[in-house]
Amino acid sequence: MKRNDCIIRKEKSGDYSGIREINHRAFENGENEAKLVELIRASEHYHPDLSLVAVKDDGEVIGHILFSIINLVTEQGTVPTLGLAPMAVKPDYQNSGIGSDLVNKGIKTCKALGYQHIFVLDHPNFYPRFGFSPASQFGIDSPFPVPDEVFMALELKTGSLYGLQGKIEYPPAFNAVS
Repeated sequence: MKRNDCIIRKEKSGDYSGIREINHRAFENGENEAKLVELIRASEHYHPDLSLVAVKDDGEVIGHILFSIINLVTEQGTVPTLGLAPMAVKPDYQNSGIGSDLVNKGIKTCKALGYQHIFVLDHPNFYPRFGFSPASQFGIDSPFPVPDEVFMALELKTGSLYGLQGKIEYPPAFNAVS
């Protein structure tokens, strides 16, 4: 996938410092986001195929997206699912479509690996264009007290959230940085 002379691919260990820099520069509290990526990467919630980078032809990492395994806790039991967090693009490259390319490639990758749904806690004006809608529409609650419109879900398989009312449970890494 190319855009602005960059490719989207799985992260490699040589990308780690670039990913850390992106999160530092892209977020107001970038140290927390950088630490979150590192904690997830070191946990059983990490799937190496679900950490993607946007890389320029010269090797510079200019974007990153991470999907990790989280749980949907229901009355019937716990259902593994995915959380999208964080997604960041270097400030100089924001608003150029790289973030959208990362999300699109990530969704395709998650679907190809057999995952059925993704949850995100983020911008309600950005993620709906990819099919995300408020998780409350599926009867699923956020573990955090947030406005309804910022906690969203995407069914990768139509109907896969039907009857799974419950609450999302994020891994300990998310509590370590909040």
